[in-house]
Amino acid sequence: MAQTEQPIADDHAARVHPYTQRGFGSGLTHAVHGVLHVFKHERNARIHLLFAVLAFVLGVFLRVSDVELAAVFFAVILVFLAEIFNTAVERTLDLIDVKENPRIKLIKDMSAGAVLVAATAAVIMGIAIFMPFIVRLLWKT
Repeated sequence: MAQTEQPIADDHAARVHPYTQRGFGSGLTHAVHGVLHVFKHERNARIHLLFAVLAFVLGVFLRVSDVELAAVFFAVILVFLAEIFNTAVERTLDLIDVKENPRIKLIKDMSAGAVLVAATAAVIMGIAIFMPFIVRLLWKT
């Protein structure tokens, strides 16, 4: 008679991440480390951060509505998310092949294109929100 089969335990964490500490605090620490790494090592992320700060300062100065400021905040977050994912994709592909590879280049180009699309959309949203306020401000003087 065959032995009864034991269910296979999910050992993904033990196999793939043997040194991972479990818990929310540890996960949060790793996530913050990842975000800070992107800002420290990616020039474009710092440029996006500069424009984000300028957009918020401009929004406060022009006294845009809370909804409009929230829309600007949402657009900024989408750009940062795209930049973080782009960096993760690029770093992963660098692990796969360090030599010049046209297929990897195409994937990196597409990933960078996602950042371009997000940033362009954020700029268009910023223009749509801020331009009426700026025009009114300029016509008053």
